[in-house]
Amino acid sequence: MINWANFISQCFNGLVLGALLALISSGLTIIYGTLGVLNLAHGAMFMLGGYAGWLAYTYSGSFIVAVIAGSLFVMVVGVVTERLIIRHFYARPPEDQLLVTFGLGIVFVEAVRFVFGSLSQTVPPPAPLAGITSLGFMLYPTYRLALLGIVAVSLLALYFVLYRTRIGMIVRAGIEDSMMVSSLGINVYKIFMLVFGIGAMAAGFAGIINAPVVSIAPDVGEAILVQTFVVVVIGGVGSFPGAVLGGLIAGELISLTSMVDPAYSYVVLFVAMTLVLVFRPRGLLGTAGRE
Repeated sequence: MINWANFISQCFNGLVLGALLALISSGLTIIYGTLGVLNLAHGAMFMLGGYAGWLAYTYSGSFIVAVIAGSLFVMVVGVVTERLIIRHFYARPPEDQLLVTFGLGIVFVEAVRFVFGSLSQTVPPPAPLAGITSLGFMLYPTYRLALLGIVAVSLLALYFVLYRTRIGMIVRAGIEDSMMVSSLGINVYKIFMLVFGIGAMAAGFAGIINAPVVSIAPDVGEAILVQTFVVVVIGGVGSFPGAVLGGLIAGELISLTSMVDPAYSYVVLFVAMTLVLVFRPRGLLGTAGRE
């Protein structure tokens, strides 16, 4: 039954989902905007963060330890991946980059399936954030409300680091002319490695903070990767604010359509993406950039 209570509840659900998609998409768009690499292993990194955090929670019993462990593990995976593999594909055609990251995603998923099996795992929310909160006009899960604040703080921190610090300035300069930056005595490839690690960490962080909401499974990253790419296209490829706006739009579209008929939620999402591509090919906040 569709009524005002259901509508408002679904709007909140869409806001939570949209914030999570914005966080994941920000990592993807950071990597593309600075390195020019479309990382098809991003969904698998989201999954790795969830499993690493779940494993840490199993041994420590602390949700904070799980979040730190999940985020740092995926950051290390991102740094190692960039150092050993991705670095050799910067000058290669885009299709080579897509193929190698797609293959890496498959390797990550099947490695997790081999070690932990295909059964889903759950991570409970921390005790202070468990239960239900009354908002006056409705009751809503406390952890989902906290998730909005966690994601908002995380997005602000990412924006500050990449757009308001010396590292961010070096990264943007390295994209335009890496030879000039190198001539100034700056190792631009170390900066690129760090950026890839930060982008991967954003996916891993999202994976573990989302674990109390949706259970973890080896295939959990596949659906989120598709949604993330749609978000990036809607917001504008390579645009950090676009990833945030696109995530919020996508979250509300999926949630509100599910209220009417869940079978059409992704249909509406792809229709929105198609309309954006037709009337504004660069995305809502995208600008002219690399081919």
